[in-house]
Amino acid sequence: MKHRVSIGVCGLALLHLLAVFVSPEQINAAEVQGVRIHQAPDYVRVVLDTSQTVRYKVFTLENPHRVVVDIMQTQGASQFRASKVDTANSVVKGVRTAHRPNNVYRVVLDVELKLEPRTTLLNPVAPYGHRLVIDLFGDFPKQQRPESRIAKPADGLRPILIAIDSGHGGEDPGAIGVGRIQEKHVVARIAGELKKLLDAEPGFEAMLVRDGDYYVALEKRPRIAREQRADLFVSIHADAFHNAKVRGASVYTLSEKGASSETALWLAERANHSDLIGGVGGVLNLDDKGDLLTSVLLRMSMDYNRSASILAGESVLNALGQVTRLHKKRVEQAGFVVLKSPDIPSILVETGYISNPYDARNLASPMYQKKLAHAIFEGLKVPLVDNPPPGTWLASQPKQTTSSYIIVRGDTLSDIAARHKVSMRSIRQVNKLSNDKILVGQVILIPAG
Repeated sequence: MKHRVSIGVCGLALLHLLAVFVSPEQINAAEVQGVRIHQAPDYVRVVLDTSQTVRYKVFTLENPHRVVVDIMQTQGASQFRASKVDTANSVVKGVRTAHRPNNVYRVVLDVELKLEPRTTLLNPVAPYGHRLVIDLFGDFPKQQRPESRIAKPADGLRPILIAIDSGHGGEDPGAIGVGRIQEKHVVARIAGELKKLLDAEPGFEAMLVRDGDYYVALEKRPRIAREQRADLFVSIHADAFHNAKVRGASVYTLSEKGASSETALWLAERANHSDLIGGVGGVLNLDDKGDLLTSVLLRMSMDYNRSASILAGESVLNALGQVTRLHKKRVEQAGFVVLKSPDIPSILVETGYISNPYDARNLASPMYQKKLAHAIFEGLKVPLVDNPPPGTWLASQPKQTTSSYIIVRGDTLSDIAARHKVSMRSIRQVNKLSNDKILVGQVILIPAG
């Protein structure tokens, strides 16, 4: 009995010692578990992962430039190391931390220039927990697009410019697939491969709407393409569904309902839209037009570009069908925000279902990513080579007497010749074929009938 009482006294003594060294505030303190930095062309986003919602204040210091974040009732998690935060290719050059009086945890961001912070707290949403987000704005150097590979003669001829938009980015990972692969990384790699192919093709040039791991607002993505006067906009994604059996690629264009509502929106907000708009290869200033004429011109522009979008979408879907299973065998129409541009033909490519084990395994493969990029490239190229936008280098070339065709399952050389009203011999000659053997996915030239 005395032995049991002795243990009880020792336990009380130990609790008393803990109470001396560990305050109630420390026991209930939040933790900073990590810091992530996403550099965009016009701002940098700093994300602090916290164990719970926090109270904080942010201020800046100069000589040298710093952004200081004081977080109340907080401490650093045992596994967190500020020195391990990735600051590569960012205006944030270092992250330091310190414990301050009154249980304040200080995070110091060493930055290259004067920045203005804007903050927000985010509640948990998969795959993230609580977050303190700090967006830093300043006079970032303007990024110049590289000069075109095609020398521009005196008459102003130019390459066909394709704007490639890889979905999501930064704190928005997109769909999380089997094996924890993230949509934003998969589509960025496909977009990069597609850009390489287009840049290497005479008469074409590509630009990336998002060229790093950062988020671009949906409404801003087509605006970036418009500012660069792109001839076509392609947005690349990887779908997800609660049923893991669903798989396959799809291509979308803007729906008729979406086109009508967007035309009405542009007309209603014309005071905010001083952009030059028009069909492919041409521009039109609407500032001096009346409401009725503006409405007619917008509708004509939207109709033209919807037709061009459908042609491009069908060609890309046809090419994708040669390298992957299709979820839908026809071009679908929907009201995606990124497709709502009245002056640029636009398509959205869902490269597969990242929630499906088979698709996810393929989409994570660099080799498969290159195959998808090549299929999209071939699909985009066919309608643009056949009908190049006015004012482009391709449009100035002697009219081609051939058109491109992608072999699909079930095709024979005789069927292709009959459909295009040309002889099999002429097809063999222009493609230098020694026999009638053709392969699914092969691109052949069809001479004019």
